Amino acid sequence: MDQLENIKSRRSVRDFKKGEIPEEIIEKLKQALIWAPSAGNLQSRKFYFVYNDKIKKELANAALGQMFVKEAPLVIAACADPEKSASKYGERGRNLYCICDTAISIQNLMLQAASEGLGTCWVGAFDEKRVAKILNLQKDLRPIAIVPIGYPSVIPEKPERFTVNEIIGEIN
Repeated sequence: MDQLENIKSRRSVRDFKKGEIPEEIIEKLKQALIWAPSAGNLQSRKFYFVYNDKIKKELANAALGQMFVKEAPLVIAACADPEKSASKYGERGRNLYCICDTAISIQNLMLQAASEGLGTCWVGAFDEKRVAKILNLQKDLRPIAIVPIGYPSVIPEKPERFTVNEIIGEIN
């Protein structure tokens, strides 16, 4: 599939089929995460692959009761490392760059997943401290997103988009 078509066809999926994701696809998802660019190549991010049903349920509860999270065969918790980024970029690294680094990795992940026929959903509504406790995160890591992944049982309709002219400004 053409990359632009992949971008346009990716959907936020909240209904997953039962069944595991093949290991070779899991490996591609890992590669998509680690090959994203990062400020100063610090790679100030860490990802937790959660397969355990009990922990997935706890994450779903921490995600303000979004129970579809626990239904996915794989849930990835994406975390930023603010102090690693701050070591080179100070407050801007701590408050922005590490979050951008994590976000671009997640986008890589979601596009790779879509190209493999998998559905994903960026879950940003969650109790950050609760997620950190559930995952027993080291003190310096900050959870940025929870991403359930699996084969979709329902593919949502294409959402409306603003036009290029409404979103893109040009300065000559």
